[in-house]
Amino acid sequence: MTRSVLLGIDTGGTYTDAVLFSETDGLLAKAKALTTRHDLAVGISASVDEVLHSSGVPASAIGLVSLSTTLATNALVEGQGGRTCLIMIGFGPDDLKRDGLSEALGTAPVIFLSGGHDTHGNENLLDMSPLEDALPRLGQAVSAFAVAGYFAVRNPAHEVRVRDRIRTVTDLPVTCSHELSSKLGGPRRALTTLLNARLVAMIDRLIGSCETFTKQRGISAPMMVVRGDGALISAAEARLRPIETILSGPAASLVGARYLTGLDNAVVSDIGGTTTDVAILDGGKPRLDADGAVVGGHRTMVEAVAMRTYGLGGDSEVRIDERGLTARIELGPRRLIPLSLAAALHGDVMLDALERQLRSVHPGRNDGQFAVRTGVPESLAAGLQPQEAALFARIDDKPLPLDQLLTSTAQGAVLDRLVARGLVHLCGITPSDAMHVLGRQGQWERKAAKLGLRLALRMKDGAGRPIAETPEELATRIVARLHRRSAEIVLGTCFAEDDLAEVDPARSVLIDRALSGKDGIVHFGLSLDRPLVGLGASAPVYYPEIAEMLSTAASIPRDADVANAVGAVVGQVQMSAEVLVTSPQDGIFILSGCGDSLRLGEQEAAFAEARRRADSVVRERVAANGASATLVIMEESVDAPEIEGRRRLIEARIVARAVGRPRIALG
Repeated sequence: MTRSVLLGIDTGGTYTDAVLFSETDGLLAKAKALTTRHDLAVGISASVDEVLHSSGVPASAIGLVSLSTTLATNALVEGQGGRTCLIMIGFGPDDLKRDGLSEALGTAPVIFLSGGHDTHGNENLLDMSPLEDALPRLGQAVSAFAVAGYFAVRNPAHEVRVRDRIRTVTDLPVTCSHELSSKLGGPRRALTTLLNARLVAMIDRLIGSCETFTKQRGISAPMMVVRGDGALISAAEARLRPIETILSGPAASLVGARYLTGLDNAVVSDIGGTTTDVAILDGGKPRLDADGAVVGGHRTMVEAVAMRTYGLGGDSEVRIDERGLTARIELGPRRLIPLSLAAALHGDVMLDALERQLRSVHPGRNDGQFAVRTGVPESLAAGLQPQEAALFARIDDKPLPLDQLLTSTAQGAVLDRLVARGLVHLCGITPSDAMHVLGRQGQWERKAAKLGLRLALRMKDGAGRPIAETPEELATRIVARLHRRSAEIVLGTCFAEDDLAEVDPARSVLIDRALSGKDGIVHFGLSLDRPLVGLGASAPVYYPEIAEMLSTAASIPRDADVANAVGAVVGQVQMSAEVLVTSPQDGIFILSGCGDSLRLGEQEAAFAEARRRADSVVRERVAANGASATLVIMEESVDAPEIEGRRRLIEARIVARAVGRPRIALG
């Protein structure tokens, strides 16, 4: 008998959700637990144990485990990840200026090696001596390597040689660009590879935690992970290519939204603790971003849903700019641990510090802010500068007030670097705290939230007035700001779909008039042509008012709080394989992709071999990801212009796409 109960897990920045799902009966049970970043297995086990207990389903009945996560997305939005060395083969320093590669690299080390290949896969001499000289030192200073070679998609030999040498000397994870994309565009492929390498340790810990827990509970089912386009891949594949899990959570939420609402056409907005993700459903399907997913300002080569991800969530940092005549409230993009949550976890440590700061005669610039270690393995702290290491040593696993931690202004920048490395969390005021003060959320410690807002009330605007009279008034303004920013985010996504990307809702005077409902001789209004689907645990308290601002219906499904976990178990395995055929001269046809380069003398023979290779490889990839191909579609595009009366092949691209449902373990 087939064990038809499926377990879906979604690990987000704040909560880890679990659902039990039956392909015949739908959602059977759901549960939530706090995400525990120091040990992800704790949050996973808490949610899964609860969903098994509440449903009465035995662990042995689970036939498939499927995982979605926003951890990779959140890390890129917040500029976090392991310290990574980039190896550029055949490129020069000027190439770092393209596609945002230099900004993404930051202060991480980069090594340039001569070598690489031409467009037909012919090699230039590879000189590995700069790498050999630096490897002993780099092995102690970084946690991963990224390797990008010139035209490596046509011949990956140099990337493979460099990868093998790094692994021999350092035993650290190495990502090669040809493993992630077959598209041309070296700097952007290098950017994608760099980001992938930064995420390896994070996703490896997540999958490892999930595997450890399931084994302990006697769950022997295969494990899948949601890819950024909503398809499923095996856990082993996700470990090698964690970059493909960016937008995993958002993609799963779209799949879940379609299942939970039955709507074919909708605007789907998913608010979490760290981000808000918005996409459009048309005809029951999300559109894929042909140019590659954009996350944290980086345009990658990862095929993913055409979704916009913004650093705005329930746990976004509340920043109050009191320099103008009227104080302004801004949110995000950085996620903080809400004061209410930190106090729920650490009790008197938080409350005593907040009350001490309130008793002080003079307000401090760091009042209401704390630092605490994330609890990631010490190995991820490799390469810290002396100032960073010294400050990191003073922070432990209990929140420490910043007014006691920071002794100089310069240390603030040092702390920011520790946060960016994912080693330290900051605690402070968030919209979740405002909701606790207003009584619209109550799962954590309301007293800490109110103390934090009382501290903020001591600030004065440019006219010398308090920024608000009461904590409730300030909380109302914070929530109103989240509503307004959410509406602008939804509109920005819709404008982009309507080819009006140049219109910025946050800067348009006319849109401001429409959203704020200001009176005038001319009345402005706007509306959406489809419902707004609100997802996320806090969707019921935010999205009705946001939909009202946008003059559309709000659709908040009953299980909106676990839509991602539902989407994780109702998806399919989808794979593609691409082979290129080029002709550098008459009578020579070169195949590249899905294996070693091959030279043939006849065009038809080359095309036939390309089709065979693409079909064979795509079936292998589907099988390797735990499914059987139920459908294979072949797509061909041929660039062969007529030159002097003869058709001349420039490039033919043969792509095989396969779809299948993951195999479910048998009882």
